[in-house]
Amino acid sequence: METYYTIEEKYLQVLDELNYGERPKALKLLNEIITNDPTYARAHYQLALLYYYTIEDYQMAGYHFKLCAELEPDFPEVYEHYLRLVIFLGMDKMVNTIYQKSLTVKGVNQAIINSLLGLFAEKKKDWAKSVSHYQLALLDATNKEEQDNAEADIKRVREKLKVTTLYNYILS
Repeated sequence: METYYTIEEKYLQVLDELNYGERPKALKLLNEIITNDPTYARAHYQLALLYYYTIEDYQMAGYHFKLCAELEPDFPEVYEHYLRLVIFLGMDKMVNTIYQKSLTVKGVNQAIINSLLGLFAEKKKDWAKSVSHYQLALLDATNKEEQDNAEADIKRVREKLKVTTLYNYILS
């Protein structure tokens, strides 16, 4: 049995366990970290990722994302996944709050954030707002994949807008 002397060493071991697919071991270590230091934001972040993507316990994921964002508000990685979760859950007020906060944090990938806001508006059938966010995502894109995704999103929404307009015209 290995002995870890600091929380940082345990956290690095968590990252190793996750890289090797050892999620149960990582979960155990993360819970030990939280027990010893409930203010260790990155442990909350990793727990949130596990609860969201692996265990699919969205309430626990939201709890840990929120705690991470409160404990370390300048930690940029949390905002993309936290925003993804609240959009998935349809939490309108939280979407705007997290979006506004993400605009102030250095290192947050604004192309992804705006793409997620475009998706949120698209789900609400707010085509103009959706295209606007996708255009911002395109402007913020820093690689070919982000650029291609934003262009495809804009094209998809414009096609939906044409269909909706045609449908409304026929009903009139």
